[in-house]
Amino acid sequence: MTQLPFSPVPPFPLRKECPPGACVCERERLLSDPQADLSVLRLTREEEKRLIARIEQIASHAELIRIGERLQQQLGIVLSIAPAGNEVRTVRGFSIQLAERPGLCKKLHQTIPAAIRRCLEKHPEIGYTILNSHDLLGQENQS
Repeated sequence: MTQLPFSPVPPFPLRKECPPGACVCERERLLSDPQADLSVLRLTREEEKRLIARIEQIASHAELIRIGERLQQQLGIVLSIAPAGNEVRTVRGFSIQLAERPGLCKKLHQTIPAAIRRCLEKHPEIGYTILNSHDLLGQENQS
């Protein structure tokens, strides 16, 4: 059996590289590693626009959870949404972060949380559900 040499070009479209010095996504290091998970590079700029539009259309907490799960399954992007350390008065009071990983563009660390904040502004009930799931709006103790 002959083993095929490592092909640096995957069989799917890749996200275009950022301008030099504009990002620290380590795209080249990721592409040069034959064992690396390239799934995050599948998110092209066109796909990113579709994802952002989809996030902004979310209407329930369950949909938001599903999007987070799909981001992790399909692209390896880990999304976390939690109340920030201080009081939550607006959607700015939520900590919305993407876990660091090679290939994840700096721009995505801004656009995805911004889209989620716009979604939470349109649907404050999703924010209340997030707060409830973190036990910040606990029920009164009934003795």
